Amino acid sequence: MFKPFPRCWSISTGPGQARRAYGCRRSCLTRALCCLALAALLGMAGAGVLSAAPQPIRIGATVSSSGKYAEPSQMVQAGYRLWARQINLRGGLLNRPVELILLDDQSREEDVRRHYRHLIEDDPVDLVLSPYGTPLTLAASEISERNGYVMLASAASGNILFNRGYRGLFGVYAPANRYFIGLVDLMARHGLQTVAILHEDNPFNRDVAEGTESWARKFGLQVVMRRSFSETPQDLPDAVNELHQGFPTTDGLIFSAYSPNCYRLIQILAERGWRPPVIAQTIAPIHPDYYAKAGPAAEGVFGPSQWEPDERVPFPGTQQFIHDFEAETGLKPSYHAAAGYTACQILEKAVTSTGTLDQETLRNFIASMDSVTVIGRFKVDHRGMQIGHNPFLIQWQDGEKKIVYPRKLQTAAPRF
Repeated sequence: MFKPFPRCWSISTGPGQARRAYGCRRSCLTRALCCLALAALLGMAGAGVLSAAPQPIRIGATVSSSGKYAEPSQMVQAGYRLWARQINLRGGLLNRPVELILLDDQSREEDVRRHYRHLIEDDPVDLVLSPYGTPLTLAASEISERNGYVMLASAASGNILFNRGYRGLFGVYAPANRYFIGLVDLMARHGLQTVAILHEDNPFNRDVAEGTESWARKFGLQVVMRRSFSETPQDLPDAVNELHQGFPTTDGLIFSAYSPNCYRLIQILAERGWRPPVIAQTIAPIHPDYYAKAGPAAEGVFGPSQWEPDERVPFPGTQQFIHDFEAETGLKPSYHAAAGYTACQILEKAVTSTGTLDQETLRNFIASMDSVTVIGRFKVDHRGMQIGHNPFLIQWQDGEKKIVYPRKLQTAAPRF
């Protein structure tokens, strides 16, 4: 598991602990002020004047230690923490140490709202980062936008985020509606003709499904079925049954859902002894331990990725980031970790380039950026939507994750 980084971050997990975490900074500040007062008295008595240490730059966010978003959110959290440790080793931001304040949202929108109101309105931090996922980022960004804070959407790509007229929200990921362009392109090139789309009924997964359907038709594929399913436990098995009974010979199944339902789908297909030739899923397949969790049924599964931990990926800093992340956590980073780290780097560049923490100045700088980061190009349009970065496509082959698209970054040819 991730190693703790003392003094540069904190996390609370429940209402009582949250209150203690909220109060911790005040009590620490009280103790610090008492110490400074005593030192000043000693100084006046002949011990000299004690110069106060610079106040930290406080950066707040929520992370999901439990619930449906826990698996990818832990990677985002690790990316944030790695950057915080490294920036403090380099002397901090604007010659001030960074204090990273991470509060547990338990994958719940109501907790996100409560925590971001605290971080921004009750006990204001200097800067904020986003939670994981489109639903939680929708909630957090309502509060950041209302208060004029900049927010890098480091782990969310739903198109709805950038269709609300917000000025201070900026995407790091390629948009959700572009996730499966590589897959439908490859399917068409290999002579496959039909595809079905199943998706969770929430903003991110609806965007993925709508975009996938549109791109599939552009590449000449027939979309034989597109169906959403709810959180009701029986709805996913029912959706699979409808597909199996109605279109048993479909060439491909594209499945857009968060990690828990991705693993459920693999189990359901195995129980039924049926599986289309092409299976693709969002989110879960890019995690380093996907094969271990899903078992042999993971073989051949495709998944969209914003970045991969392969040293042949040509973006600046990729090799060093992979090395540093593995040294700190003992794990290979997923694109969620790299994107969290990248969001911090973008914020760092904005602060150091402008020499200020003023939100409007930072907003204008980020809006005009055109830069290459650890995960690739960063450039946003007038809505804050990411337009410079394009997703990869991976496939699990012989128990290993391979990049199969785009061709110039391939580590293996796709298998159909």
